[in-house]
Amino acid sequence: MSDPSPTKQTILYDMHVELGAKMVPFAGFDMPVQYPDGIIKEHLHTRAAAGLFDVSHMGQLVITGSDPVKAIEALIPGDIQALETGQMRYSFLINDAGGILDDLIVTRRKNDLFVVVNAACKDQDIKLLADGLAGKATVTELTDRALVALQGPKAAEVLGRFAPETATMSFMSYREIDLDGVTCFVTRSGYTGEDGFEVSIPNSHAVAFCRKLLAEEEVAPIGLGARDSLRLEAGLCLYGHDLTETITPVAAGLLWAISKRRREEGGFPGAAVIQAEIANKPTMKRVGIAPEGRAPAREHTEIADEAGNIIGEVTSGGFSPTLEIPIAMGYVPLAFSAVGTKINLLVRGKPRPATVVKMPFVEQRYYRG
Repeated sequence: MSDPSPTKQTILYDMHVELGAKMVPFAGFDMPVQYPDGIIKEHLHTRAAAGLFDVSHMGQLVITGSDPVKAIEALIPGDIQALETGQMRYSFLINDAGGILDDLIVTRRKNDLFVVVNAACKDQDIKLLADGLAGKATVTELTDRALVALQGPKAAEVLGRFAPETATMSFMSYREIDLDGVTCFVTRSGYTGEDGFEVSIPNSHAVAFCRKLLAEEEVAPIGLGARDSLRLEAGLCLYGHDLTETITPVAAGLLWAISKRRREEGGFPGAAVIQAEIANKPTMKRVGIAPEGRAPAREHTEIADEAGNIIGEVTSGGFSPTLEIPIAMGYVPLAFSAVGTKINLLVRGKPRPATVVKMPFVEQRYYRG
């Protein structure tokens, strides 16, 4: 029987194969998990120089209407009204129980909103936005554009050779820039904890542009494996793992993404639940975890207190190439969330000592001007 939903390919697929990438199915797409140098080298290269990531599988949306800012605030808790043109905000789609349906980035442009959503949630998000904005705004997916991320301490130097005006951009800002003779949407953003950019470029020019970037000595192609270890070191959440429809922004430690005005006014799905958690504190909290020893604790590893009672679960875990130790994130009751709290991780049924630690594990190095 044939697969009813075969994986899709980004416009950069052939280039990945040519570069020796190991391709795997991810969120409905064939994506590079690693290249011949391997995940650890790719990770360390991004921390030291510049890594190029294909994130074209993610959803790029444009929301238009008479007042798209007011319209979208009825669906998300982000303070979009406070943004000036060319500014961006991290936010969420929330259900009525206060749980996170997806996290996303909203950019305020002159006449519309540019929104980037996760690949695995793309179809759901488009429907949710289209239904919720019906009669007020229109949602259009940009299927003719690739999206690539250039991340690392040398990213600004490299991109500046092609577009000098990117040098003055600050973290979470947006500009439309002529690259290779076409209009590109450039944001100073990314999900590695490093300085860097995401570039939305027409499919017709994406391969040529990526080859030019890869020809620069500081740049190497980076796959999903290193992307995951980089974001974990930076203490950043991965939807479907650290964030789900049963986890609220308060429990996830992401209350900073909801401004005072939005907290007080509400007016978005789940507002009452979130307001109650702000007032009374959530029952569980996302924490950083440092396991003892060298073996990493993976996702779904049970967390126990020192008496052996199961109290939570690891949601992201692995080995930190930068620190050369295992690190993890997970949810525990508030009573066990203080930095320095001793816990146990049940690996293959055996308790392994661990400690609750401060995040991020590796310092975030965003450029704020």
